[in-house]
Amino acid sequence: MIIKKPSLIATAVGSLPHKDSNEGIDLIFECFKEMPLFPQMANVNKLEDMTSQVLQNMPGIVFDDKNNKFFIDNESDEFFIALEDFYMDYEAIINGDFTNLEKYKISKPYTSTFDKFISKIKDDKTLSFVKGQIVGPFSFSTSLTDANNVSVFYDDTLRDIAIKTLTLKALWQIEQIKNANKNITPVIFMDEPSLSHIGTCAFLTIDINMVKNILNDMSNILKSFGAITAIHCCGKMLWDMLTSINVDILNFDAYSYSDNIELYSNYISNFLDKGGIIAWGIVPTLDVNELEIINYDILDKKFHNILFKLEQKGINKDKIIKQSIFTPSCGCGGLSKELALKACKLTSQFAENIKEKYKEKVF
Repeated sequence: MIIKKPSLIATAVGSLPHKDSNEGIDLIFECFKEMPLFPQMANVNKLEDMTSQVLQNMPGIVFDDKNNKFFIDNESDEFFIALEDFYMDYEAIINGDFTNLEKYKISKPYTSTFDKFISKIKDDKTLSFVKGQIVGPFSFSTSLTDANNVSVFYDDTLRDIAIKTLTLKALWQIEQIKNANKNITPVIFMDEPSLSHIGTCAFLTIDINMVKNILNDMSNILKSFGAITAIHCCGKMLWDMLTSINVDILNFDAYSYSDNIELYSNYISNFLDKGGIIAWGIVPTLDVNELEIINYDILDKKFHNILFKLEQKGINKDKIIKQSIFTPSCGCGGLSKELALKACKLTSQFAENIKEKYKEKVF
């Protein structure tokens, strides 16, 4: 089945700073009418943090009060009992039996917005796409530890559990969205901030091909269940690796990391030729000072400078534009409510203006 892909629309990365989930949902549906999402709101509950949000009912997960962190207790009897059920559930679910998929839901207190989000998209005939998200498997498995405080990425079994947990969390979102509105295509973003650190002293021993295979495998499963898949990275982009992965959308911080984008033009061209979409994180959210002074004209000049550089390398500008969507550079959870609103509105305005400017050429 050929799935229509989004073009020249706006969405958000994930987090908002609000303490009222209704305010957060209202902002999302006001600014991102063509691809709304359920925001992560850690100021409502810290369990809505990107990493914590996916821990619900994960085998062996324990909260360490002394160190104020979650870890996998892989030395307990309960862990091994839970593990057997987990693997049985996983195999059944990816083979189309969703009887136990609800065990791997994301519900309160891990989200205060998902039910509201589903209620708003239900039977909405104007929507073609909505966005869900999970923390990416590399960022998740390198941040979560075992009982001995060792990253689960370095243990084959625990890494596998982490990856499968994320897959089930994403599949649950896909099914909830499809059950709410059969006309909507779910778009699942895998948020991978840690990818930008591959090759640094923190991850010198990481096998980049292993990371690539993990992302590929997860994307392929989600796509097989009717989702569009995306990777978000808010740091330095590994264009050579990421453009070779079978995802539909690559989302990067175009405001801060586009100065040398022409150096990666071959990778970007190949990705576009395969039908890939670039999600330009055009509005800065990681630098408050930049966001405070930013306006549409500055963003427009920056974006068209990027287009010029890529066009000089032989990539057709109209092709780039048609295969573009727009986001803030990263989440808005660390901003004030006022600046979060500015970032979201400016992103939406930017997408609308670019669409209006180029609609006769690309549609």
